[in-house]
Amino acid sequence: AVSFVEICDWIPAVLVGDTNPLNIKRSVCAAGHKAMYSDQWGGLPDEEFLNSLSPKLGDMRKKLFSKSYPSEEKMGNLSKEWAEKLGLSTNVAIAVGAFDAHMGAVGAGVGVGTLVKILGTSTCDVMVMPNNENLADIPGVCGIVDGSVKGGYFGIEAGQSAVGDIFLWFVNNLVPDSYGKTIDEKFKNLEAEATKQKPGESGLLALDWNNGNRTILVDVRLSGLLLGQTLHTKAHEIYRALVEATAFGALAIIDRISENGVPINEVVNCGGLAMKNSMLMQIYADITNRPMKVSRSEQTPALGAAIFGAVAAGEFTDVEIAQKQMTGTNKTYNPIPENHKIYKELYNLYKQLHDGFGINNNVNIFNVMKDLLNIRDTVRRTS
Repeated sequence: AVSFVEICDWIPAVLVGDTNPLNIKRSVCAAGHKAMYSDQWGGLPDEEFLNSLSPKLGDMRKKLFSKSYPSEEKMGNLSKEWAEKLGLSTNVAIAVGAFDAHMGAVGAGVGVGTLVKILGTSTCDVMVMPNNENLADIPGVCGIVDGSVKGGYFGIEAGQSAVGDIFLWFVNNLVPDSYGKTIDEKFKNLEAEATKQKPGESGLLALDWNNGNRTILVDVRLSGLLLGQTLHTKAHEIYRALVEATAFGALAIIDRISENGVPINEVVNCGGLAMKNSMLMQIYADITNRPMKVSRSEQTPALGAAIFGAVAAGEFTDVEIAQKQMTGTNKTYNPIPENHKIYKELYNLYKQLHDGFGINNNVNIFNVMKDLLNIRDTVRRTS
């Protein structure tokens, strides 16, 4: 191979009219998260390291790039060819690219103390910390790259490898037609019935590892689990348990990040699930015991790209000023104290399962089934 180019670098290069791999301004977001780029060791890994992976890979090192850039950097202007195709001016500035989740985080208002959760088929949790402060390694969080979200900050990226995909798998394979004939009907009716359930009422508890665990265990050889089924268990109860499992997984990430010196003062959510699933958002608020804010933009990656474009064009002096003008929230789900009280008990059981199956430390999980039944029976008696 002559070289390789990430798609987030290729599209801007096409728009400016120079696709020579040696000339493209590479995104530090892509280079850092996917190619181990870091200024601390002179950019990309050295030839010796690359050769240890594959003898031919080291030969590519000199054909690649030596510098990468944050997304507020201007890559160039719109080429004449594309200006004519799009009916735009060649004065249009083209910014350096980045990944969709990181653009979405900027479009949702990410900043110091603000965690942005991008909720879709999987999830991505994005934060920033000033790069002039010491940032310790966060165990189980693999995505920390200087400038990957915006210049002057360490980008911190975590996430869950399946969320919406778990719900879709469940509906496609295990939900009877009594809940509807189409996927949309089934989701609508599952949510309607699951919303009527109180926390702990079903006696179910799940692990959200149907596609492995990305954060905080970093282990693809883990799988999903549903505990507490009886002959009376209904599909909507399982659906709610799966939603709760993803929320418990989200709380594990929040706890891990905040325990390692990164302040989380607010959580802003964006993406399809945040916009469409009010039951999920309320459960996330109840389990984390944090208000769950929802971005007012339904297209935060596009908005983030527009913010970077505006900065690259000189309309704003920096990303933060542009964010203040262009981002915001329009809805907040507040935690319900009585729900959180029960979820706190359930989370302790979730952590037993999490550590029992995810960490080789001989955690005793003998009590989990019986404690689940005790919680279920207490909730049903007080309903």
